[in-house]
Amino acid sequence: MKNYRSKDEKYMRRCLQLAANGIHGARPNPMVGAVIVANDRIIGEGYHVRCGEGHAEVNAFASVNPEDETLLKDATIYVSLEPCAHYGKTPPCAELIVRKGVKRVVVGCIDLFAKVQGRGVEMIREAGIDVTVGVLEEECQWLNRRFFTYHSKHRPYIILKWAQTANGFIDDHGKALQISNEQTQMLSHQLRAEEDAILVGHTTDVREHPQLTVRHWYGPNPKRVVLTHHRPIPQLMDDLYQHGIQSLIVEGGCQTHESFIKAGLWDEIRVETSPITVSDGTRAPQLPAYVQLYNTVEYGGNTIISYRSQQAPRPISAFPI
Repeated sequence: MKNYRSKDEKYMRRCLQLAANGIHGARPNPMVGAVIVANDRIIGEGYHVRCGEGHAEVNAFASVNPEDETLLKDATIYVSLEPCAHYGKTPPCAELIVRKGVKRVVVGCIDLFAKVQGRGVEMIREAGIDVTVGVLEEECQWLNRRFFTYHSKHRPYIILKWAQTANGFIDDHGKALQISNEQTQMLSHQLRAEEDAILVGHTTDVREHPQLTVRHWYGPNPKRVVLTHHRPIPQLMDDLYQHGIQSLIVEGGCQTHESFIKAGLWDEIRVETSPITVSDGTRAPQLPAYVQLYNTVEYGGNTIISYRSQQAPRPISAFPI
């Protein structure tokens, strides 16, 4: 049984690797990877490349060589997310799996989207196919934490992010201070390319005129959002939800960050600390008491510490996707 489980985890990790390739194209759909295995050999694999196009299962079956088609009756298909059971822009993947006649299906986690939520697994089981659910479940949930948060909490997945000096200031006597280095700036812009929107407070917007673009990386610029007194944070979150914004980076000043922390509206916090010091300035926000540290990395002397809320699933690897 232990070896069986170990083998399932091995192929599910491959599903996660494949799924992560859809970080840009799959949105607003979830990232999904699929692997088809027969006789301990991968005979097909795929991932959801782009919204509106074939899902991971479709691409995996399409990759199977004609001479391996006869192996499907004894094959196992591994999928990081429950196969869909509804008609959207593409037909249900659960129906495709049943039609292909595989022997077994292994699912990473159930899809919380209202039109799925167990229906895909139910359809496959009713066809007499053996289904295992929950292999690397937390890792699979983590991969699509933006998608799940958006659909379950009706708000974007929120990442609070700030940079501070070694002695805990975010500016120098109230004036903007360059704390990030070339490496961490590039990582910051990579993060921007992977999230839907980025927010700063009104004061930061007026004082610093930040570009909030991905000029040091590649990919789409996030939607620019400025927090003002005219639109309270709960109303803003509802507006972003209504506009389909699944993830939000908060890069404002101390007051903006503390407003989100006080409201309990955060899922991740990333703090970059530089070895430089200043004699006075604006103090960095205080971390909430219920954070869980999950990663620490160093780039060019600057340290980035990442925290998650207690409700968040387990991260996939040392550095978040």
